[in-house]
Amino acid sequence: MRTLNIHAEEFCFKALQKAIDDAEEVSEERQGASFRNALVIFVTVEEGDDKGLDKISNEFLEDVKELLPKLKADVVVLYPYAHLSPNLAPPHVALKVLKHLEKILKDNGINVYRAPFGWYKSFMIKCYGHPLSELSREFKPGELVRRVQITKEFLVVTPEGKVFKPEEFLKISKDEELNILIEKEALKKELKGGKGRASDYIRKFGFEWEPMSDSGHMRYEPHATILMDAVAEYSWKLAKSLGIPVFRVRGTNMFNLKLKPVREHAELFGDRLYEIDMDGDRFVLRYAACHQQFALVKDWVLSYKDLPFGLLEIADSYRYEQKGEIVLLFRMRKFHMPDLHIFTKDLNEALKVIYKVQEVIFNEIRKLGRSYVSIYNVTRRFFKEYFGFIVELIRREGRPALITLYPDDIYYWVLNVEYNIIDELKRPREIATFQIDIGNAKRFGIKYLDEKGNERYPVIIHTALIGSIERYLYAVFDTAALMEREGKCPTIPLWLAPIQARIIPVKKDHMEYSMKVLEELLRNNIRADIDDRDLSLGKRIREAGIEWVPYIVVIGDREVKTGTINVRFRGKGMQKSMRLEEFIKMINKELEGYPRVDLTLPHRVSQRPSLPYLREVRAAEGPT
Repeated sequence: MRTLNIHAEEFCFKALQKAIDDAEEVSEERQGASFRNALVIFVTVEEGDDKGLDKISNEFLEDVKELLPKLKADVVVLYPYAHLSPNLAPPHVALKVLKHLEKILKDNGINVYRAPFGWYKSFMIKCYGHPLSELSREFKPGELVRRVQITKEFLVVTPEGKVFKPEEFLKISKDEELNILIEKEALKKELKGGKGRASDYIRKFGFEWEPMSDSGHMRYEPHATILMDAVAEYSWKLAKSLGIPVFRVRGTNMFNLKLKPVREHAELFGDRLYEIDMDGDRFVLRYAACHQQFALVKDWVLSYKDLPFGLLEIADSYRYEQKGEIVLLFRMRKFHMPDLHIFTKDLNEALKVIYKVQEVIFNEIRKLGRSYVSIYNVTRRFFKEYFGFIVELIRREGRPALITLYPDDIYYWVLNVEYNIIDELKRPREIATFQIDIGNAKRFGIKYLDEKGNERYPVIIHTALIGSIERYLYAVFDTAALMEREGKCPTIPLWLAPIQARIIPVKKDHMEYSMKVLEELLRNNIRADIDDRDLSLGKRIREAGIEWVPYIVVIGDREVKTGTINVRFRGKGMQKSMRLEEFIKMINKELEGYPRVDLTLPHRVSQRPSLPYLREVRAAEGPT
């Protein structure tokens, strides 16, 4: 059983309609209520809780009895809440447990009210905001696990090292993007929802939910697959650019929770675990590549001379996001993380490596014409002892950062930085990240021998230099949406364009020369195709525009006669007659430093079926 305790100054709810067939029958009077100074306990009953109900309920009672005198709350409200765990008990078991909890509280003289089970309910809550006002608990049949009580404090630190309270900073700040981040994260301001233009672009390129799978799982059509492959290879190239040895590995996505290091790491990660039962054991689907890379490195024989080094895996990663929170390319239950772990000798060496990590992170987002606003999640001790280091990082970013101070020794990290863009709808979206991990080397048994032959535990840097592959692409399409808002033609970088050049012969008589042009482009690892369909030239040009093909090469009588090509430049409103060698040189220069991945479609457009995602785009966009 899992609970979330909120000390509420005000709380009210109203039952709207039954959510399940087994919903509790309640009178009209019990379908709504309001309270002041209440301890509201959101309760999720998990599978198996009824087997150890006496132990769970006794520990629950003792927990409430310990908490109430400190809060001086007038009433306890038990509120059924199915969103704290993916491992839910059957409805009849959940209701049985909730009624039992209500009874033991009443039997002990506690004023308690239980909200109806199995209903869709609206509620409003106003939290007091003191250190004990938000607590979470996990009760198990065999033990009571108390999740760490987290008391957070928010500050803003400037590149000059000045420290402000968030409210004070907002009075003087003219940085709109940073202000949006502060208001949401520190002041908990609700942001407007809505659907952005980027979501249309995302579907245009073949990213969509898979309806035959679990919620939050995606399908990747041929155009989307090229984008995924290109970013995966680019993330490997970036990892190697850090100037340290880096190893690329692969591993499994399933780890046994009965193993202590796996279980402890999962408990520190939080409540969004994607778990399955198999052969009598419970497994967690990995939420990053940590487990696999740590399991590998613990078996390596390491010397101080080997450090620092990195491991990278493009890890399929799983997080049990709530259905109402999933967003294409941004928040999913399965995604792909270019997860890089850098093993360093000690904290001082880790800090030196972080400077290079930060440089790469910012260089990449700036290549999209964007910048980040940062959240520095940091323990109080680290903030005090390494304040100068934090200020130097912020100085290099060139704008103030939001600081979230955490108690010491509650997580495996001492610094966890989240890099956010502010998207087209003025919402913070975390993309890249890094952490300094001082706990997992010992937890997983990763050691190295220092200069004197003594065993030491390395400090580990976790980083996704460009974020998950999907989130990086979200930033790419969000940038295109901003371009459109500014009246520009939306585009994506050439190295990501699924088809970089499309050849369109005006007539069948031009096919032979057109095929020679295609073969030369392919020989130079340029993703090119040929629209050899028996359609009008205008229609084929429009359809190439719908696919955002950056360069449309039209070949007619003049081009065949002169041995040239006519190139239309997307977004620039121009076309130019060029020699093929000149065109290839221009593209190669634009692609310099980026990966070349293969086309995932037949090179002849006539050999492709009607692709649904492109057909939908045509209906939505019309002529281009």
